[in-house]
Amino acid sequence: MNKAYIEPKNANISIDEMNNELNNLKQMLISKKLTLDDTSLKQLDLFTRYLLKWNTVINLTAITKLNEIFIKHYFDCLAPLPSISLKQNSSLIDVGAGAGFPSIPIKIARQDLKITLLDSLQKRVNFLNGTIKELHLSNITALHIRAEDASHNKLYREIFDYATARAVAPLNILCEYCLPFVKQGGSFIAYKGINANEEIECSKNAIGLLGGEISNIVEFSLPFEEGIRQVVVINKIKQTPRQFPRKAQIIKNKPL
Repeated sequence: MNKAYIEPKNANISIDEMNNELNNLKQMLISKKLTLDDTSLKQLDLFTRYLLKWNTVINLTAITKLNEIFIKHYFDCLAPLPSISLKQNSSLIDVGAGAGFPSIPIKIARQDLKITLLDSLQKRVNFLNGTIKELHLSNITALHIRAEDASHNKLYREIFDYATARAVAPLNILCEYCLPFVKQGGSFIAYKGINANEEIECSKNAIGLLGGEISNIVEFSLPFEEGIRQVVVINKIKQTPRQFPRKAQIIKNKPL
């Protein structure tokens, strides 16, 4: 007999706690020349509560302290945006979206963007669809499909202005998964930690072979000495050869 469905309890966060973190984030982002309006702040409030609620049953993130969520997730995802300058009304695909980072915070800050979330695990896609509904977001879709399959589909191959990924795989592997989604003239935006330079060095062959060229590396520090982050921007200068991406096991065992 199947167990009865029981929805998890709401996160126990006071209004004062939440408002304090929202205000702190707003001020920290202003210093990066990014302003969040009241609608965006309200959506971050809802997202935080929804994330912590479902994290008890789905294991979406290991970061569960409120202040760390705002610094290590939200600030981390949003701080580099002014330096990347995403085009107005452009399209973006988040490969291996997981709990929605960086794409959900980006969507909250940039309502004009058309975003596709891609994940290979159905329960995470269910969470993302629930998030979209909970936050009343529009022009955003979550798909249950593997990246290496989706990017060989003409509905998704080389049609996006941007692709992004965060905490998914080493850069040379990420390039094979992500660059096939990006149209010529677009960019792949890879969220990385302090060791990005080492990954870049190991990825030069993959980047060139897949039609990319590094255009920018945005480096910034998380508040309260929580670490250095680097965002690698790879422009798509030519089409990706049709044989890429390869099968997942080949990508893993024989990276470019």
